[in-house]
Amino acid sequence: MVGTRPRVCLTPALQSCHLYIFCLITENIEQNLIKNGVEKIWDAMKVYDGVAILLFNITRNVFVFVRQFRPAIYINMVQTEVKDGIETVDTDKYPGTLGLTMELCAGIIDKDKSVPEIAKSEIMEECGYEVPIENIKKITTCRSGVGTSGGLLHLYYAEITDTMKVASGGGVASEGEMIDVVEVTVEEGRKLMFDESVNRVHVFIFALYWFFDQIWTKQP
Repeated sequence: MVGTRPRVCLTPALQSCHLYIFCLITENIEQNLIKNGVEKIWDAMKVYDGVAILLFNITRNVFVFVRQFRPAIYINMVQTEVKDGIETVDTDKYPGTLGLTMELCAGIIDKDKSVPEIAKSEIMEECGYEVPIENIKKITTCRSGVGTSGGLLHLYYAEITDTMKVASGGGVASEGEMIDVVEVTVEEGRKLMFDESVNRVHVFIFALYWFFDQIWTKQP
């Protein structure tokens, strides 16, 4: 199912235009339930499960993250105004950089493949590394979007090397992806956990905590 609610143009090269927000939603659900004797209505969505991978380049001891524009982040950081019946944003006042996020390499599970195989494909598409399946290690699986979707998120860790870099990455252009590959030192990664000036999500912070608890402590 595809949503078609008009909003403002939300691309890094922001111009005066409008955006239709599209979601990979398999089913919208309106739940009628009784909780502690109180009747409630709750909107929820069935969505594809996801996979995220913390990448660490052991050749140079740097994390490999992705940075991309997220319309939902942007629209929650700006003030809109209605012009001629259309809700718009003054992009001179609110630049597109407000919607940039620092993230783990990630994707949705929408193919008939194992989760590690999908993780391998996402690493190649987004970051340009050809990583052997055996390098992709599971950390844990948890729920995400608990207020609206509740899908599963599979979290993995992979150690990569410079020799595995075979492409530039950046996502699949035909799917409209615009992704920057960002390398971050270990100390910069430690600071990112608490840097509130950078848009990041809880799984990003958790993955870094896990790394410093389980991986970096073993370094000489």
